[in-house]
Amino acid sequence: MEKRIGSCTRNTKETQISITICLDGQGNNHINTGIPFFDHMLDGFARHGLFDLDVDVKGDLHVDCHHTVEDTGIVLGQAIAKALGDKAGIKRYGSFLLPMDETLALCAIDLSGRPYLKYTAEFTSERIGGLDTEMIREFFYAVSYSAAMNLHLRIIDEGNNHHMTEALFKAFGKALDLAVMKEPRIQGVWSTKGSLA
Repeated sequence: MEKRIGSCTRNTKETQISITICLDGQGNNHINTGIPFFDHMLDGFARHGLFDLDVDVKGDLHVDCHHTVEDTGIVLGQAIAKALGDKAGIKRYGSFLLPMDETLALCAIDLSGRPYLKYTAEFTSERIGGLDTEMIREFFYAVSYSAAMNLHLRIIDEGNNHHMTEALFKAFGKALDLAVMKEPRIQGVWSTKGSLA
């Protein structure tokens, strides 16, 4: 089977971003966003989704982390969409319930071509290792809309803010891995409309 790979770039006055994702990988990755904690979260997403991921970001971190995180989400979503192509033969839906010590996170995905984010998570700290916690939602919003996916994320059991964030990113990776899997019984796209665009 030919590997599904998507590469995208974005160059603005605020950020210069290059991302390549292989949906049929082994979790190998090289990530540099300039925000070590964000790198750690993207590493968890890639490793647990078994995606090979290369992320190179230069952003205006002297301002804050907003443009870097949001634009990374935009480009990652675009790369995922490019790797999926017409989505023929994929399972389309994926969900995962992920425990991370005392915390529990749920992620559910529909690669419907209709973007939507439902996000329920409350943090008690404003920042974790250089990443503003309010930017976690903005990242997933950007991914969901640029990839045209229906994405639901929920923290069911709260706890340590690091654990909560990590659980969300890992659950996203696991759910996306299930959604992009090939289903040999399906011919074409899995939709009554005949399209997932």
